[in-house]
Amino acid sequence: MAKRVAVVLAGCGVFDGSEVHEASAVLVHLSREGAQAEVYAPNIPQMHVVDHAKGQPTPEQRNVLVESARIARGNIKDLATLDVKGLDALIIPGGFGVAKNLSTWATQGKNCSISKEVEDVLRAFHAAHKPIGLCCISPVLAAKIFPGCEVTVGHDTECEQWPYAKTAEAMKELGCRHVNCQVTEVHVDARNRLVTTSAFMCNAPIHDIHDGIGKMVREVLQLA
Repeated sequence: MAKRVAVVLAGCGVFDGSEVHEASAVLVHLSREGAQAEVYAPNIPQMHVVDHAKGQPTPEQRNVLVESARIARGNIKDLATLDVKGLDALIIPGGFGVAKNLSTWATQGKNCSISKEVEDVLRAFHAAHKPIGLCCISPVLAAKIFPGCEVTVGHDTECEQWPYAKTAEAMKELGCRHVNCQVTEVHVDARNRLVTTSAFMCNAPIHDIHDGIGKMVREVLQLA
């Protein structure tokens, strides 16, 4: 039987939701590997809406579930209905929506809180020893919830290629172990069944990001 994988989205668009290319890459690689993706998102307001052409917030109000449905082509479920029993794995793509809508990392960093629905889902998969794949900024969710876990968001030294490297330092302060990896590489924390990759935390060609996410998906499915 095909493995059933929950994919949790955080809106639609890098600056206020899920990173579209990352979400698409996850869905493409799951399909290629013969897995069945089931897309979920929380039915909550976005923290704010960003005009992606200008990079500036607007006074609009949007809903995370409604916006995520754009990526899912309408085939999406409310995160509140997710039942870990019928699923084999969980994957959360990145994008600022993870740090703004699924958590408050964008404004509070290591002192952030995680949405209760999101935390409950992560803890349920972890308790069931089912694998969790996280890319880009989403490994901060694991760093906050699972002290001592091992993750990567790429590199921990800031430079032009790694503009968000300070994230790794903040995660270390939460007690997790950060492992430096290239964009096409993943880190597997076998004890916690976590698979992470940096994706757009790196200024890299989009095909390298696509390939790194593909490796994450394959590792998740091998653990499932």
